[in-house]
Amino acid sequence: MEQPRARSILLLFALSIHPLAHVVADTQSLEFRHGVSQIPNYELKYPADFPHFNHLNVDAPKGGTLVLPWLKPLDTVSPMYQPAGFYRSYDHLIERAGDELSGYYGSLAESIALSADRRRIVFRLRPQARWHDGRPITATDVKFSVETFRADVMAHGWAGALAWVTDVNILNPLTVEIRADSDVAKQLFILGYMPIVPAHFWLGRDVREPITTPPPQSGPYRLTGVSQGRYVTYERVPDYWGRDLPVNRGKFNFDTIRYERYLDATVAREALRAGLLDVWTETDSRHWLKSYDVPARDHGWLVLGTRASGNRSGARYILALNTRRQPFDDIRVREALAHALDFEWQIRALHGGQLTRANSFFADSLFASSGLPDESETAFLEPHRAQLPAEVFTHPFSFPITDGMGVDRDGLSRARALLEKAGYRVVDGVMVNDVGEPFVIEFLSFLRSDQRILLPYLRSLSILGIQADIRMIDQTGYYNRRRNADYDATLVGGGFEVPPSWELRPYFHSSSTLYLNASGLNDPAIDALVEAALSATHLNGFVSACRALDRVLLWNYYQVPLDALGDTRIVYWDKFGRPDLPEEMYVAPFPDGWWFDEEKAARISF
Repeated sequence: MEQPRARSILLLFALSIHPLAHVVADTQSLEFRHGVSQIPNYELKYPADFPHFNHLNVDAPKGGTLVLPWLKPLDTVSPMYQPAGFYRSYDHLIERAGDELSGYYGSLAESIALSADRRRIVFRLRPQARWHDGRPITATDVKFSVETFRADVMAHGWAGALAWVTDVNILNPLTVEIRADSDVAKQLFILGYMPIVPAHFWLGRDVREPITTPPPQSGPYRLTGVSQGRYVTYERVPDYWGRDLPVNRGKFNFDTIRYERYLDATVAREALRAGLLDVWTETDSRHWLKSYDVPARDHGWLVLGTRASGNRSGARYILALNTRRQPFDDIRVREALAHALDFEWQIRALHGGQLTRANSFFADSLFASSGLPDESETAFLEPHRAQLPAEVFTHPFSFPITDGMGVDRDGLSRARALLEKAGYRVVDGVMVNDVGEPFVIEFLSFLRSDQRILLPYLRSLSILGIQADIRMIDQTGYYNRRRNADYDATLVGGGFEVPPSWELRPYFHSSSTLYLNASGLNDPAIDALVEAALSATHLNGFVSACRALDRVLLWNYYQVPLDALGDTRIVYWDKFGRPDLPEEMYVAPFPDGWWFDEEKAARISF
């Protein structure tokens, strides 16, 4: 029986997309264009009549199979749960150009218009757009998709990502309007990532129900094979309605894309070396340095390479302290914990010197702060001077640099001095507060890989007399404790879109849920700077607001960014063609711009 909450949500959707609910809005004053940018007054690289993106090979041959790994559960093919490969079997309103800072072009949308206050975006859909079952894709599907993901009944984070949406209105069968509480263009990444799902299939169904029979799709690939918990297979759709769109030419070249489920990275690496997988993204420096010295690499068949990741900046991992719990609400304690971390030792001993420190939440992008704040940044910071650490205005920020020998005496000395100022002292080797309670910190995790990062840090904390431990629990329990703020500290994935966009509110604003707002931030200065960035009307103001926000986050030590993202490291069998890319590349077209090369594949033997 359908549960009451799901039934009420579906009833709301049904009422909201009924033809009588169409809203008449003024579109005559809007300027519809072929593309749009997150940055105000941005000049798009590609004109309205562009034939294709320059960095793609429009003559790439079609054919072959690509096999990729999947380390998450494969229990359902519902797009609500974001299964492996779902992104390629559903159409999207807009597509980002990978070779420019911030250009999005119409895909499912034929044209896009922003209102003068940038709080309303209108999409005119392409009349030829079709679901694979032949039905047209309409504004009803767009409205249903936005409202469904916004409700986020699966609790996958969509609610936080779409919290800026205030209304979705159907203006006519092929025109839909989305209203926002701030500059809607700053949210283009989410609008481009969100799949448009078929309302005619999902209405009347419980969207939370896992399914193994593929629902109607519309994209360049169709999900055709499913083995629950083992693999999913996608086949290229030869008569895909959008195959000749400028944003798609040169893409979607494989006849088949298959995702194989593996329980962990160790098994997946073995599968790659055995030729059962084609491409592996390597995030562990140990394996990057030592795990691929195999004969196939000597023959030139197995290749270690990179792909551009300029669309993401900042840290790969961030140490987040729960500021809604004592003593982590004390800036002196948080700064002390940052000084106790010997990052250089980790880089040398654990990562073979392959990584660098992220000294900014937006590291390696123009939005990262450096030096002292300039006049524009100061203008954003000045109204909050009384609430900010004085160093925000007087000192460039940098994390401590150690000799990497494992025991940073200077860092530990600074940490001990800060803890003394916060009321802590060492008694019989134990750090205690003024009433004799020991300083205890528990790091929450469900990933065994976190232990490698945290265990050396725990040893440094123990030297200070802090009782530190790692609490390993199952994934469900981890998510529940995160939502309930029932933890001291945790490692979270870092990285922000370039330009920074949808993440700013969910990650840093006090209105955000505790799951995404990992440190439980409730800082009026940060709230104001987030809103300033999201409401900026010029690029300079946008950049300055982000840099000012970066400074406040860093100097308050709410979170400690660790290693910088850099380009993505991949290991792959050399049986593919890759397009020639310009030096300045933000989003590498993988795997959509690659193709199967029969001649290269023929020379490989296992």
